[in-house]
Amino acid sequence: MSSSSAGPVIRVLIVDDDALVRAGLSMILGGAPDLLVVGEAGDGLEVPELVAAHRPDVVLMDIRMPRVDGLTATERLRAAPAPPEVVVLTTFHADAQVLRALRAGAAGFLLKDTPPADLVAAIRRVGAGEPILSPAVTRQLIAHVSDGGAGARREQARALLAVLSDRERDVVLAVGRGRSNAEIAAELYMSVATVKAHVSRVLTKLELNNRVQIALTVHDAGYLV
Repeated sequence: MSSSSAGPVIRVLIVDDDALVRAGLSMILGGAPDLLVVGEAGDGLEVPELVAAHRPDVVLMDIRMPRVDGLTATERLRAAPAPPEVVVLTTFHADAQVLRALRAGAAGFLLKDTPPADLVAAIRRVGAGEPILSPAVTRQLIAHVSDGGAGARREQARALLAVLSDRERDVVLAVGRGRSNAEIAAELYMSVATVKAHVSRVLTKLELNNRVQIALTVHDAGYLV
């Protein structure tokens, strides 16, 4: 993330096969002084080269594109070292491809008709390292997407969480409920720095790459409160 006299600037790459959508998003984000659109792509095939050239902090990623779709592009991007955050753009509230993108490491998703102010606020949150996926939306996605492997995924998720300490498990459950670091700190009587340290250790132990994947693991395990 670069900085200016006004504070940190979040660098954004827009990926969508519709030129009008790209232009609209670029115009909306360009009106925010702390957001900088560093590039645009019309296909997922172009993403690796543009990411290497422009080093965005956040990638807005359409799902349905020719040649390389957004799901494949997200999986490839998040598997690379030090990847940018990915926010999936979609016209669907509950979609199997959206859920797969989240499991691959996307920080959340936005509908293409999201109001401009909400879009800017979401990019700022992701740029600050916070997910934009609420627990309610997570439950809705999992409930509406037919998944024949749900039983096996539950056992796998529970086995993963079993390796955590009691305190780490407390933090993980709070993350699954959508609590912020400050809220977790107040709830569990620890400092925000300690919460961040626990989250970092959990990500390493479970080989996950963001808080959304922690939340999905909690939901997969059936530990909904």
